[in-house]
Amino acid sequence: MRKSVPVLFGLAGFLIAAGLVALIWAPGVVKRTPIENDATTRLTGEAAKLDTATGELVPNKVKATSITKSDTKVSDDNVVAFTNSSCLLVDTDDAPDCVDGKDKRLISASTDVFATDRKTALAVNSGKYLPDDAVDHDGLINKWPFDAEKKTYPYWDGTAGKAVDAVYDRTEKVDGLETYVYKVAVQKVPIDVAKGVKGTYDDLKEIYIEPKTGKIIHQTDDQQRALADGTQALDLQLAFTDDQVKKNVDDAQDSIGSLKLVTTTIPLVGLIGGGLCLVGGIVLLLASGKGTRAAR
Repeated sequence: MRKSVPVLFGLAGFLIAAGLVALIWAPGVVKRTPIENDATTRLTGEAAKLDTATGELVPNKVKATSITKSDTKVSDDNVVAFTNSSCLLVDTDDAPDCVDGKDKRLISASTDVFATDRKTALAVNSGKYLPDDAVDHDGLINKWPFDAEKKTYPYWDGTAGKAVDAVYDRTEKVDGLETYVYKVAVQKVPIDVAKGVKGTYDDLKEIYIEPKTGKIIHQTDDQQRALADGTQALDLQLAFTDDQVKKNVDDAQDSIGSLKLVTTTIPLVGLIGGGLCLVGGIVLLLASGKGTRAAR
């Protein structure tokens, strides 16, 4: 019996220490944007584009592909740098993810580089992480922070070239996963509709966020662009594909499971298990003492 006492005390110390480490230290480590990221997002919808020859809007089915990769060479413990390539094109003739500028199916294509804080997910503008010609960003860009709140966040709109309000609107389940839905509204923002052509930009987005991880699960986009005289140049509606939403839900559930293991399960097992071992060791120690006195 006496031999079991040191074992129980040693196990108690180990479990309690592990539980405290997981409770105090682990959340600050695991609730950060991973340095290694390689994500492809696919959207589909419809776009009515101005035909300059007839002056009429011509409707087409469209697809959009956004590829976001992190730059692990310049990312560090605090900031992660990203490169994003986006392409919007008419979805005909088995269209690929993107085409060159000579292809008539191309509506728009762009490349963006940005960096975000790994805890807050807010944009970071620093030459340490970005090239000299990088455009300054502001607000959230490709995710929300962990433990997102029901409040208004600044959200980067690349077309407007500034951060706009992402306002919490409601809580809604997507494929059984609870999400916070934020609305982003932009009205009559001056932009270049085409190279050298002035116009305005209106947009209404709904962004579905899994709050524990800050992951974007679903997104809808209703966008209009008009020439300076009011002539509509583009009427666009886009949304994540069903397959994309399902993948995002699955990824979020996996991440939630990992977070729960590190921030809840391990601390509970460590502290409760360690406490039981400690009590057991004390009981055995007292019992062995009584046995010795009785034998004497």
